[in-house]
Amino acid sequence: MIERYTLPEMGNLWTEAYKLKTWLQVEIAVCEAQAELGYIPTAAVEEIKAKANFDPKRVLEIEAEVRHDVIAFLTNVNEYVGEVGRYIHLGLTSSDVLDTALALQLVASLDVLMQRLEDLIEVIRQKAKEHRTTVMIGRSHGIHAEPITFGFKLAGWLAEVLRHQERLKILRETIAVGKMSGAVGTYANIEPRVEAIACQKLGLKPDTASTQVISRDRHADFVQQLALLAASIERFAVEIRNLQKTDVLEVEEFFSKGQKGSSAMPHKRNPIRSERLTGMARLVRSHAGAALENIALWHERDISHSSVERVILPDSCIMTHFMLKEITNLVKNLLVYPENMERNMYCYGGVVFSQRVLLALIDKGMSREEAYAIVQENAHTAWNKPNGDFHELIVKDSRVTQKLSTAEIEECFDSQQHLKHLEQVYQRLGI
Repeated sequence: MIERYTLPEMGNLWTEAYKLKTWLQVEIAVCEAQAELGYIPTAAVEEIKAKANFDPKRVLEIEAEVRHDVIAFLTNVNEYVGEVGRYIHLGLTSSDVLDTALALQLVASLDVLMQRLEDLIEVIRQKAKEHRTTVMIGRSHGIHAEPITFGFKLAGWLAEVLRHQERLKILRETIAVGKMSGAVGTYANIEPRVEAIACQKLGLKPDTASTQVISRDRHADFVQQLALLAASIERFAVEIRNLQKTDVLEVEEFFSKGQKGSSAMPHKRNPIRSERLTGMARLVRSHAGAALENIALWHERDISHSSVERVILPDSCIMTHFMLKEITNLVKNLLVYPENMERNMYCYGGVVFSQRVLLALIDKGMSREEAYAIVQENAHTAWNKPNGDFHELIVKDSRVTQKLSTAEIEECFDSQQHLKHLEQVYQRLGI
């Protein structure tokens, strides 16, 4: 695995210079393999390795004339290496270089993404530990349901990103394949042994059965996995946005000194980073559709996928990388307001404890239908009224007090009853 401190930022992996660098890596690996098998002189390979270079501007200049990117690249490289350049690209077709080099870019991009994902995992884990007992209301359909803890909410996030970590590990194996099998993939002018040796030097495996290109299901898988990761980041961002609403205000994005929320309203503190993440997730998801369209190429190859990939692959990698850094920073510096969580949970006199009262009445022998009607009547009476108090209504309802003692009623309104088994979840996740 690449050491942490050597990992480049994502944008550097998708520059023209880095792309051409990977092309040269592939060409040299093939030359080395050819030499090991005795097909070209070892001295020639050493000379190629010593002299080989390229100038991105010169490549573009040549391409403007020849209208072929790989030919332009090879022409420029041969301007550096001279006569021994005739040993470069023997038996290969352009897609051998393009697809194998692209695999190197995608693997390098995944290594960066996996590092950033580890950062997010650690930040969520620490925040979940910090708030494992911070009680708040759980919501379904956006409506108050029953008590949870903020740590438990974050535990769900942690479990999700851990699944993404496993998916990316598998994806790295899926995408780390090269092909040096020539036109239409039949090895007519290059041996499979050359491919095997060259791929090993590059840290790749030979594709199982390529055509003239590596089948694009692998690349669609790559983009879909990033889209799935982006969708999860969006889920976290949307949750933060909802919890930051003025009438909720249980968490809030960090608001720095000097930051302004609105040109018109000085009081505003908007969840702009979460909203940005929501928008970027839409873009990454849209690229997944384009990647799926790329699978159906004509016969052994066409290049309809090429123009698409020049956009969707760097965009998906760079945006997902940014999103990971952004959500990590957002969670790390998230402002959490336990007092507001408690206030919200007990509004309308703790109507969210209705199920506990229902079950207590059933346990005392009351039919479910009768118990439900009594509890619902009191809950709806308290609901959405300025001074609505479910607890007060319950303790004054003779139908309830005939069955439940004061202590038993109070136990129904104890939020800790909802949290007694959460430790098992935390243990599963190492929180």
